[in-house]
Amino acid sequence: MKTSTELQRYSLSGETMGTRYTALFYAETELDTRPISRSLAHAVGRVDQQMSTWKADSDLNRLNNAPLQEWIALPEELTTVLSAALRVSRQSGGAFDIAVGDLVDAWGFGPGELSVTEPVPAPTRRSTSAALVVDSQRNLVRKQAPLNLNLNGIAKGFGVDELARCLDRFGIARYLVGIDGEMRARDNKPDGQPWVVAMEKPRRGVREVMGVMELSDAAIATSGDYRHWVDVCGQSFAHTMNPATGTPLCNALAAVTVVSTSCMLADAWATALMVLGETQGPRLAQERGMDALFVMRDGLQLKEISIVGGQLQPQVQTR
Repeated sequence: MKTSTELQRYSLSGETMGTRYTALFYAETELDTRPISRSLAHAVGRVDQQMSTWKADSDLNRLNNAPLQEWIALPEELTTVLSAALRVSRQSGGAFDIAVGDLVDAWGFGPGELSVTEPVPAPTRRSTSAALVVDSQRNLVRKQAPLNLNLNGIAKGFGVDELARCLDRFGIARYLVGIDGEMRARDNKPDGQPWVVAMEKPRRGVREVMGVMELSDAAIATSGDYRHWVDVCGQSFAHTMNPATGTPLCNALAAVTVVSTSCMLADAWATALMVLGETQGPRLAQERGMDALFVMRDGLQLKEISIVGGQLQPQVQTR
């Protein structure tokens, strides 16, 4: 096995999904990174082409436009994500729901223009689990009711997992890959120290570090209300939709961070727990034995609730 003195640090990055992906890794010196760079770009490019709502010819939009009751053949990656989304939806009591594309578009967070003039709750919505059938064995999907699917709460995490699988195929054993704030680490750095990921303070219009998280053979994702928002009738609304009300979230949570085995699951569960709110979210995280950090607004202060292995930790208050 090579020692830390024999390994070189490499950094590759590129554009994807309206943001950037990064790959930091350690490998032998004089490594030709060109095939790795091409493979990384191809991996995230496939995810974007399959799962984007912004690309008219994406596989997801092909499914959105497909007739009801007709089996549609889709790429394996997309059916994997759809299956995982339905699973998290059931496990979260519907808090995570990918059939919010119409809401995302109406509130101006999708390809279309903002069309909402006031925050009126939408009619009761049908469960996505009952309206979408996924045959993972044959990579076929069928809609049993009109659905406008949006994978913004899970596709980016899956993209990070694809970056990780790409480096695995090249035999790289120590890395940290990410898309925006969603990250996945393998092993530690050569000096034995874990990878360190900065946690952003959930304040709008300001990029400030709140703390750091150490990662080793784990993935991390954050859902928050401080990056993307719109103003309607003098009130500010964040981009995450509450499937139960058909409107953007309205609770005390500013951000939820989840650590999991895969970034896809961390991404989906961060959204689900954010939707569940400051009471039900921590309760479900405890019940499921999760690792999660909840940041709540309390006036001008921020409060942190940490769940580690399903165990509630002492509450922390910060500015």
